[in-house]
Amino acid sequence: MKHMNSEVKEERTSNKKRIDLFLVPIVLIAAFLNLFKIWTDEYANAYYTAAVKSMLQSFHNFFYASFDPGGYVTIDKPPVVFWIQTISAKIFGFHGWSVILPQALAGIGSVLLLYVLIKRTFGVWAGRFAALAMALTPIVPAVSRTNNIDSMLVFTLLLATWMLFRAVRTVKFGWVLAAFAMIGVAFNMKMLQAYMVLPAFYVFYVVATKITWKKKIAFLTTATALMLAVSVSWAVVVDSTSADKRPYMGSSQTNSVLELAFGYNGINRLTGNTSVTGSSHKQPAQTEQQTASSETKQNSNSSADSSQSSNQRKSSFSQKMQAPGGGNQNGMFNTGNPGPFRLFQKGLSDQISWLLPFVIFSIVGLFAGVKFKGPYTAKQKESLFWLAWLLPVAVFFSIAGFFHQYYLIMLAPPIAAFAGAGAVALWSIYKQHNDWKSWLLPGGILTTAALQVYIMSPYVSSIGVAPIAGVGALGVILALVLAIRKQRKNSLTNYLGAAAMVVLLAMPAYWAMTPIIYGGNSMLPSAGPDSSSGMGGPPSTATNSKQSGFNGMQPPGSSSGNSSSNNQMQPPSGSSNSGQMQMPGGSSNNSQMPNSFSSKSSSSKRKSGGMNAEVNQKLLNYLTKNNTGEKYLFATTDSTSAAPYIIKTGKPVMAMGGFSGSDPILTVSKLKAMIKKGEVKYFYLSGMGKGGQSDVITWIKENSKEIPSSKWQSTSSSAQQGPSGNGTLYEITLK
Repeated sequence: MKHMNSEVKEERTSNKKRIDLFLVPIVLIAAFLNLFKIWTDEYANAYYTAAVKSMLQSFHNFFYASFDPGGYVTIDKPPVVFWIQTISAKIFGFHGWSVILPQALAGIGSVLLLYVLIKRTFGVWAGRFAALAMALTPIVPAVSRTNNIDSMLVFTLLLATWMLFRAVRTVKFGWVLAAFAMIGVAFNMKMLQAYMVLPAFYVFYVVATKITWKKKIAFLTTATALMLAVSVSWAVVVDSTSADKRPYMGSSQTNSVLELAFGYNGINRLTGNTSVTGSSHKQPAQTEQQTASSETKQNSNSSADSSQSSNQRKSSFSQKMQAPGGGNQNGMFNTGNPGPFRLFQKGLSDQISWLLPFVIFSIVGLFAGVKFKGPYTAKQKESLFWLAWLLPVAVFFSIAGFFHQYYLIMLAPPIAAFAGAGAVALWSIYKQHNDWKSWLLPGGILTTAALQVYIMSPYVSSIGVAPIAGVGALGVILALVLAIRKQRKNSLTNYLGAAAMVVLLAMPAYWAMTPIIYGGNSMLPSAGPDSSSGMGGPPSTATNSKQSGFNGMQPPGSSSGNSSSNNQMQPPSGSSNSGQMQMPGGSSNNSQMPNSFSSKSSSSKRKSGGMNAEVNQKLLNYLTKNNTGEKYLFATTDSTSAAPYIIKTGKPVMAMGGFSGSDPILTVSKLKAMIKKGEVKYFYLSGMGKGGQSDVITWIKENSKEIPSSKWQSTSSSAQQGPSGNGTLYEITLK
């Protein structure tokens, strides 16, 4: 900490032409958190991994990001990240780790980019602290260890930020265009979420650029036009292509990318109206996943233990089947209840909010004495940029109707930036001033330690009392000692300041390691002692700690050997640990086995796709043997049952209703035509995810013959459990 004053400028100059040795361990920490043991995740997010398998097979599938090799339906996101994953799989071979690798590298790259962005203006120590805070923000490695999009999105937006800062420094229009074009690329990763940083870009460019207002308006208008053009470029090509020459746009209601972008992946996230049933009225967000939840079956096992287990699961499932923020104290998917303090509620606070009080004190310190009319220093201008990133995103997550915990990675860059810049700024103020501002450092330490105690308190049964008491006691002691020793310039004070930063980063560091220690979830990434469940909240009360999903849930055609397995409660496909409903592309239960790093592991490979991560080999053998040239191996209601078979075989499997089974893709007349053409004849129906295709399913049942379960249903008690449950196999042949 003693280098945070006059030495900062000198050290910044001396480090320009050599490697910063302090940065090396920070990068190694980030690399460990993002890369270690990713090779144990065999399927990753199976929904996306199946798409990569399909995209490897043809340019047609590659361009449209087709979920299945037959080009029937796309995934629910634009293709840029999946293009990168497919290229990685092409280079390194198709593995779970090869589709995760780009996101893991992006997580490391974000740490480096933040260091570069902060170091130039705020000093090398600020850059180091910011990079370390970014690396240790728990949700960052949790997401980066999966094939979900958000890690790559954040890296792309930070790259755009670097371009914008360069545009301001050089006053070159080309860099402005490049920065906004990069946001357009980010739009083609996760659509409107990329635009959350636009307020920061506009405000910073207007305030920081030393050109006339006329040029500012002209440059920003042109750059925005370019951003919009890049954003909709792929959408325009897809939407202008005849529907019969491309896959259906998954999770849309009108087979349109633009509708998907501005509805399902846009405004509906704010309003919580994520219904995909085509109805005009709002429905709870969970209906996006499965509208056939009313068909869930209860366990009829006469065993008292089994009955009790079923009732517990049913109760948990019912509690989670509520609109966001309604009734359940943890909100939908543990995202809390909307309100100004939502980010401090359990389920969200332990993912992102560990340093928020310190950030608030840092913002006060960085803007202390600033006049509205300026002039502004470079530090104040860049602080304004990070504030204009932080506030709108924080407000969105405070009021949004629907999102997942891992979306909070969007808050990581500004929080880490203020943590780094603020540490140096508050230390300087503490050493040089004797007014109210000198209390900001001990105040920030004290309140941050208090919040961390609050965050950890629900996990006392998992982590024990010692770390909670330790952080609380050390935080109070260090804050009080620093308050008492104000303006005493000696080495002890410097060490106390350094110790305070270590204390505040200790538990975030542990939380960031939990996906490695306890096992991660590639479908619903989160950090914490229950990270393998993907629900990132207080420890589960499940009676079987070795299972993170519903007991009795089986892959297509499998049986646990329990005589009552066919009657066990079946939540909708894609259901998670607690019975919570889920969203496409990051919304299903993890593997039943935790990461092999954990003492509970029984396998060196985790099939953590959560979507029937083990195929029923007997069913596969039957379908393969009896295929007489049909295009599709079989058809099923949704992607949950289809994904593992696509990953395993590389053969087309039709998810008739898209991810959740609710997409209005198929009609009875279309299905008849496909059957007559010899494209499909086998249908696996589990009674889940019917949504808007109830007429199709009814027709299938009325016009098919049921295949005896003895021919295709596995009875192996070691079969991997999954969310689809036991169903029925039908065969239809029309002449």
